[in-house]
Amino acid sequence: MGSLLPLSLLLLLAAAYPGGGRARRRRGARAQGPGGSSPAPSETSAPFWVRISPQFKAVQPGGSVWLNCSTSCPLPENSSLSTLLQRGQTLSGPGWVSYQLLDVRAWSSEVRCFVTCAGETRGAKAKITAYKRPQSVILEPPLVVGNEYTLRCHVTHVFPVGFLVVTLRRGGRVIYSENLKRYTGSDLANVTLTYTLPARPRDLWKPVTCHARLSLDGLVVRSSSAPITPTVLAWRPAPKALASTSIAAFVGILLVVGAAYLRNRLLVQNQ
Repeated sequence: MGSLLPLSLLLLLAAAYPGGGRARRRRGARAQGPGGSSPAPSETSAPFWVRISPQFKAVQPGGSVWLNCSTSCPLPENSSLSTLLQRGQTLSGPGWVSYQLLDVRAWSSEVRCFVTCAGETRGAKAKITAYKRPQSVILEPPLVVGNEYTLRCHVTHVFPVGFLVVTLRRGGRVIYSENLKRYTGSDLANVTLTYTLPARPRDLWKPVTCHARLSLDGLVVRSSSAPITPTVLAWRPAPKALASTSIAAFVGILLVVGAAYLRNRLLVQNQ
């Protein structure tokens, strides 16, 4: 009996702490990696961004522009620029590269910047627009023929003409508008708009203006003429035949009145 007591105590202790040995073995396994060393943390490539600034730029035809390409990649492997425009200087620093573009003459050009980081390539794009604000917008005084008058507006040295809209306003109200998108030339041009409409007395003294508008994918450039206010004589002059008839009738009336006056004077003197 005495020899069985130590064995039963060992069995009771094992029942009170089940899995104790396995827990110690698991802790030991976690403390050591393969070969007895701690495991290294897993390496994952962090996401990075690429930005280009400015994203939209408008310049005069033949002008130049700088574009800055930046990235959050700490160690970029490569950076490049894709464009059909003429390249100039290139400057760079930590996380950025600046590119110069020369002699911009196309009305719209797309430019792309690319950066490669940890084997992955990402990019950003910008748009460059070349334009020329009208040198002048001139509205001629109305030319009246019969019961109609003609308005003529000149828009000088403008580019690109295909994105030009010319509008005539009378008293703040649009009376005519024309879109010139049918013109596809790539040079500076002069545009003349001619419009004829009836001459009505109710439209007298209302100022008339000519407006030129360039709409360039988000950029709107506006120019206007000085206002012209038609007067009564300029608006609806009398035809020459009618004017001659009126003058002759007026002279006839004066002669009749004069003759009657002289006759009365003579009668008074004879009495």
